[in-house]
Amino acid sequence: MAKRHYIPITADVPGAGESKCAFIRKVIRTALAAEGVDFPCEIDVRLTNDEAIHAINREMRQVDRATDVLSFPMFELTPGELPGEEDADPGTGLVPLGDMVISLEHVAAQAKEYGHSNRRELAYLVTHSVLHLLGYDHLDEGPMKAQMREHEEAIMKRLDLER
Repeated sequence: MAKRHYIPITADVPGAGESKCAFIRKVIRTALAAEGVDFPCEIDVRLTNDEAIHAINREMRQVDRATDVLSFPMFELTPGELPGEEDADPGTGLVPLGDMVISLEHVAAQAKEYGHSNRRELAYLVTHSVLHLLGYDHLDEGPMKAQMREHEEAIMKRLDLER
């Protein structure tokens, strides 16, 4: 039997029950499949609040504010490029793609602001983070952002959570 992706989720806030964690894992697996990641990998997820993500953002990126999601890729990839089997951890056989941190406070606030469910907002942020871990970025308002948005929308459609 082939190894599956390993997606540990830690939470330091209430509201991160098993059904939410199972949903996050489903979104990650869907995004990875959409991007052609057919090898076993690891993505670590932390669910937190605005105060904690603010501290992480300040420490890791020197940005002094809370945000919705932070992504810390293990590799410097370009969109469409994937790590190879040689990048797998010899002890686990898993390719460590990186970490994501999500503020559940931001999820709720943005869902309300955009007029959709917390579930849709959470799925979008998880998808967005997975794409960052795979080398996508939106530093410009042009082709890079458009490319990332196209992939986000395709993944959200697979999840039946399109706009």
